[in-house]
Amino acid sequence: MNHIVLYEPEIPQNTGNIMRTCVATGTKLHLIKPLGFSLSDKYVKRSGANYIDKLDYEVYENFEDFQSKNKGIYYYFTRYGRKPHTSFHYENKEHENLYFIFGKESSGIPKELLKEHLDYCMRIPMTRDVRALNLSNCCAIVIYEVLRQQNYDNLLLEEPHKGVDYLEQ
Repeated sequence: MNHIVLYEPEIPQNTGNIMRTCVATGTKLHLIKPLGFSLSDKYVKRSGANYIDKLDYEVYENFEDFQSKNKGIYYYFTRYGRKPHTSFHYENKEHENLYFIFGKESSGIPKELLKEHLDYCMRIPMTRDVRALNLSNCCAIVIYEVLRQQNYDNLLLEEPHKGVDYLEQ
């Protein structure tokens, strides 16, 4: 199973957008405290729209609490990573839990934690003109690359509401 982990997220709109992405992709969301907002915050609800009730998520007191309850492969996203997110192979991991860990918007994942996992630190390639992409964009880019490699397993490839032949009508 695929998991997105937000380490101490600060901006409710980002988390709301990520919640929507998680529902759309069947990805579990893990939130590590402290959070920079309340989960009842109107901005989280507005960004997550009507999907929050379908979200599979858990909140943890700290990173150690998260680690003690979640076994699998951890991938860390940092602008200091030396490998692109596309350099890893996710397609044959159907029996493993894959955790994609993103840091807080202002400062990322602590250096002390990253240093312990250099082989699993990665970055999304970009020009030198931008320090970092928006957190919710990063989560979407990464989870869709993972799902692409997994052949979009369990996702609909057709629009379910208007029908397969909607454009032809």
